[in-house]
Amino acid sequence: MTAAALTAARAGLVSCETCKLLSRPVHPDHAGHCPRCGAELESRRANSIQYTWALVIAAAICYIPANLLPVMNTTAFGSTEPDTIMGGVVFLYTSGSWPLALIVLIASVMVPLAKLIALGYLLITVQRGVPGGGRERTRLYRMVEFIGRWSMLDVFVDTFTVALVQLQPLMSVAPGPGVLFFAAVVVLTMIAAETFDPRLIWDAGSQGERQRG
Repeated sequence: MTAAALTAARAGLVSCETCKLLSRPVHPDHAGHCPRCGAELESRRANSIQYTWALVIAAAICYIPANLLPVMNTTAFGSTEPDTIMGGVVFLYTSGSWPLALIVLIASVMVPLAKLIALGYLLITVQRGVPGGGRERTRLYRMVEFIGRWSMLDVFVDTFTVALVQLQPLMSVAPGPGVLFFAAVVVLTMIAAETFDPRLIWDAGSQGERQRG
């Protein structure tokens, strides 16, 4: 029989979500406030899994039109040409700007998809109580949380392009409907990462180890 790993919850401690200080709750039903920063303490975020699943599913739905609809409409000499994210990547690559094409591909296509897969993986392992791998899954969560802000790169590029390239009536650039869906994907995944409680990873691991033992 393998002893379950000692977690803060099993030791009777609660971590502050603001400054990460471990402290003892003042009461089993009310954890109180952090003695260092004064933030309200929560042993676990209420309905964390349900909220995170709802946000991940909504982001996955928005991810499809974000890549299929044009993110930019370029008008030149009376002719309008819509450009999707992948269309822009192909154009940058064929025009010789492959480093920029690679950046846009990673930031606009691969990173949002990787975040959706990572969050889905974390949710499934927590719900199934998969034992072991707590450190690796926690690192994965921290990575998802960290790179979330860089997913807006494509939206920033489109915004600057629209602001700069306005040579009417010869040429003008306007954002397409795909930008709204792409921004929705970024915002929803960022909120999903915030609503997910990483402490559940260790709870699930301890539960799985006890069941296996």
